[in-house]
Amino acid sequence: AISMEGYKTLKAGQQVQFDLAPGDKGMHAHNIVPLEHETA
Repeated sequence: AISMEGYKTLKAGQQVQFDLAPGDKGMHAHNIVPLEHETA
């Protein structure tokens, strides 16, 4: 899940920080946090 307030969306190329966890089909990203909060 994306960890941020409001509508959760990321833009192409936006830098994020995340943790990896094993899943049914390999490793998955979780605790996804954008490194920069973009304003509209």
